[in-house]
Amino acid sequence: MDTEIAVDKITVEIANEQFLEYVDTILTTISDAAKVRGTGIARRSPEYIEQKIKEGKAIIALAGKEFAGFCYIETWGNKKFVANSGLIVVDKYRGNGLAKRIKRKAFELSRQRYPEAKIFGLTTGLAVMKINSELGYKPVTFSELTTDEAFWKGCQSCVNYDILQRTDRKHCLCTGMLYDPSKEKKDKVD
Repeated sequence: MDTEIAVDKITVEIANEQFLEYVDTILTTISDAAKVRGTGIARRSPEYIEQKIKEGKAIIALAGKEFAGFCYIETWGNKKFVANSGLIVVDKYRGNGLAKRIKRKAFELSRQRYPEAKIFGLTTGLAVMKINSELGYKPVTFSELTTDEAFWKGCQSCVNYDILQRTDRKHCLCTGMLYDPSKEKKDKVD
């Protein structure tokens, strides 16, 4: 299959219960990518991914009926923060802007559902950092991110968790990136 042609036909949409059949494929794709990259990607349970899909807090990309990519959103700190997490694109669809389309849709969903919330992510990937920058995220220290213990507990399944733990959650191999809507409003006023 010619990937260039297929990418044009990929749909990127908010997932709902009709997409639950893809949960195992999503988790396998994320796990395989973590092994190949040798970087930290926090593992999530099938139940967790199912919940995100049922809540309308997930973005899925499909080439026809074939899984192509995924991302989900989660709120932290009493909905003051929204994380866009779990971004994954199947190998054969990489390099064609699909990650950007998925991330943009997750960003739009975050802004729509939680317009006042700060949106953040942790990443070790240069491509994701570039996408985040284009969306208005800025690199920040971890102290500017949520203090919600439940979020940080999710890092425990990452291979780099010991670094985060040793540094009292101040440093890791991930880069924290934050979009602050209040700064966007301030910039428009200035």
